[in-house]
Amino acid sequence: MTKPYPSVHYHDYLQLDPLLSAQLPKSVEYGQPAHEETLFIIVHQVYELWFKQILHEVDSILTLFSAEKVSENDMGLVVARLSRVIEIQKLLIQQIGVMETMTPLDFLDFRDMLYPASGFQSHQFRMLENKLGLKREVRLTYNSAPYEKSLKPEQESSILDTEKQKSLFECVNSWLERTPFLDYEGFDFWNQYQDTVKKIFKEDSEVIERHEFLSDTDKERNLGVIKKSLESFEALFDEEKYKQAKQTGSWSLSYKAIHAALLIQLYRDQPALHLPFQLIQSLINIDEHLTTWRYRHALMAKRMLGSKIGTGGSSGYEYLRSATEKHRVFHDFFQLTTFFIPRHRLPKMPKEVEHKLGFQFTS
Repeated sequence: MTKPYPSVHYHDYLQLDPLLSAQLPKSVEYGQPAHEETLFIIVHQVYELWFKQILHEVDSILTLFSAEKVSENDMGLVVARLSRVIEIQKLLIQQIGVMETMTPLDFLDFRDMLYPASGFQSHQFRMLENKLGLKREVRLTYNSAPYEKSLKPEQESSILDTEKQKSLFECVNSWLERTPFLDYEGFDFWNQYQDTVKKIFKEDSEVIERHEFLSDTDKERNLGVIKKSLESFEALFDEEKYKQAKQTGSWSLSYKAIHAALLIQLYRDQPALHLPFQLIQSLINIDEHLTTWRYRHALMAKRMLGSKIGTGGSSGYEYLRSATEKHRVFHDFFQLTTFFIPRHRLPKMPKEVEHKLGFQFTS
């Protein structure tokens, strides 16, 4: 059978001639060949290729999630593509180990030839941060200048455009707000959840007060811990307190989106909520892997440079270390585990609601 397309050679399809000739060590150019520079270039080029693939996946997810209503048929596809991003991130972290086979003294053989190049000038990575949802006001200052000033002039406009577009964080926030089961057919999740939490804390307090082996000092201390924990719950229950906490950066999601995220995770065993739960878990994993990658990168910078200033002029290790916590996007999902309660204490859903959330096929 004749195929409708012309034959393609592996070498040409992958554009291997330009790809394999794209490693041009500065040490060779300056007549002082440094063996390790080829590794340095290839590792960073591979990073950029993987960034391109991650952007490809994130863009496709943004297209699906930017719709006014996200189709249930697309949820499995979104989770699968987020899972692919996570697997790529694992490779990004592993590549640091390959880079660390180069010793600090090896790096010094060509380091001065790279000034002022820096990983901070990665246009794709800055774009990825924006598409995920990292806000300008949260970013650490780099060399006392806006982050886009580190990029090439022709890249500035495209990176600023991504700030105007809806990020994955914003899309997920809107999607969570549309969750229909928060107050549904006689099931008022939020009020019933609050009542249950208060009962749990009341029971815990009574157990401590009646405990015959605890001293008055121990009772007072334990009751203080319970009171403080209850206060953290009450801040979540009170919309005005929540808004105040959001203004200080303690939370990022909207009040309604937080409720939905908690509902999804507490009732994740319901079939209709399992894919939404997996999506939230995927976003947690992506944030965790990004944090791990930044931290490993910071440790590598410390290992290679000590207290020296980076080639881009930044404080090197200190900047990278600070970014590990400061530049997290989906930190709300990490904090929500504070508010989980045991499965057996969850408010019982009416049978009609469980039916809507379950598999409805009958033979």
